[in-house]
Amino acid sequence: MADQTAKLDWRDGVPIATAFDDPYYSLDNGLAETRHVFLAGNDLPARFGGDFQVAELGFGTGLNLLVTWAEWVAAGRPGTLHFTSFEAFPMALQDMANALSNFADLAPYAKTLLAEWTPDAGPVHLTDGPILHVITGDARQTLPAWTQKADAWFLDGFSPAKNPELWEPDLLKAVGWHTKPGGTAATYSAAGHIRRSLEAAGFTVSRIPGYGRKRHMTRAWMPDAE
Repeated sequence: MADQTAKLDWRDGVPIATAFDDPYYSLDNGLAETRHVFLAGNDLPARFGGDFQVAELGFGTGLNLLVTWAEWVAAGRPGTLHFTSFEAFPMALQDMANALSNFADLAPYAKTLLAEWTPDAGPVHLTDGPILHVITGDARQTLPAWTQKADAWFLDGFSPAKNPELWEPDLLKAVGWHTKPGGTAATYSAAGHIRRSLEAAGFTVSRIPGYGRKRHMTRAWMPDAE
């Protein structure tokens, strides 16, 4: 595991992946970015309730998890949140702690995550929180072997230009296979080849306003079964 730990640089307190020269979240406001792209992009928290499965490409700092967890609690609906993330290079816990210290509103959730989870833990039911499973390894191998289907996907790999492996057509096809009828996916990227790959995977795709400096992002919806 040690040689697979993410290597970082830091810019104004924001972690930058050395391998991809890309920040883990917006340099302007990572919290607002997550809410706009991944929650609003998947029509959340309106869809929360029951056994709800979120799946994600790229766990990173865990920020998307914490924001989703906080919104789940605020929604106050019965059920269990399941959060599964596919991550090739898990971040060291101290680096995660440093990154998440930027988000005071999420401090209680971050404290629980850092105390109860490690990258090799397997599924963990966090205290008063979701069932978290971070599946480490190359998503091109681990995702096709996954046995679950998601209600909502957070497609949060690094920039397609810098991390093309997480945006390959075959991997996005696997995302489609692992999406429930009526499920959704969202990503900050509006690249035409990604939209076309999502369409080929069975999604209905739309381009909607992006966050901050990004004019557009992508929202995808899996039609209900006939």
